Amino acid sequence: MKILGLTGSIGMGKSAVTAMFRRAGVPVFDADAAVHVLQGPGGVLLPAIEARFPGTTGPAGVDRAKLGAAVFGKPDELKALERIVHPAVGRMRARWLRRHRSQPVVVLDIPLLFEKKGWKAVDAVVVVSAPAWMQRKRVLARSGMTPGKFRRILALQTPDAEKRRRADYVITTGCLKYETEAQVRRLVACLRAKKGR
Repeated sequence: MKILGLTGSIGMGKSAVTAMFRRAGVPVFDADAAVHVLQGPGGVLLPAIEARFPGTTGPAGVDRAKLGAAVFGKPDELKALERIVHPAVGRMRARWLRRHRSQPVVVLDIPLLFEKKGWKAVDAVVVVSAPAWMQRKRVLARSGMTPGKFRRILALQTPDAEKRRRADYVITTGCLKYETEAQVRRLVACLRAKKGR
C-alpha cells in the first residue's frame, strides 16, 4: 500500500482535491472529519474535553466557538487539547488503514501535515497549491473571515512555498477544475502502475 499524505494551506482547494481522489477510486481518511465524529453528539472525547475546558460541550457535542476561544492564541491550552484529540484520531486512522490494507493507494487528508510532523507517517506528500492572490480571494469570501483573521491563520501554517519545496507531488488548483482533476487522475494512474495494478 502506498500511503499519500495530502495537505495544503487554507483556501488552496484541498477539499476539492480530496473529492477528486475519491472519484478516482482512492480511499481517503479525512482527519478533520474524524475530529468532528469524536467531538460531535455522543463523541467519545466529550467527557475529557469538558473536564479540561468546562462549558465547551453540550448535547450537540463541542461548541467550536467556545473551544476555539479557549485555545486560540494560547499555546499551552492548545497543546492540552491536542493531547486529548491526536491519540484518538491516530487510533481511528490505524483502524482505517487496516480496513484498506489491500488497496494499492490510499490518502490521508491531514491539514497540518508538516506542522504536526504527520509527514513521518506517510510514503509521499501531496501538496495542494494555488497562487497567493487566489488563495486570499477564496478565503476572504468565507463567512466571518477578515484580513486580520486570515493573517493569523497563515502565521500558524507552514508557508506554501515551503510545503511545495518539501512535497513529492504538487497538485495545482489555480486552473480550471477539470485540469486539476486531470492532475489527480494522472498521479493515481502512475502510482497504481508502479504497484502493478
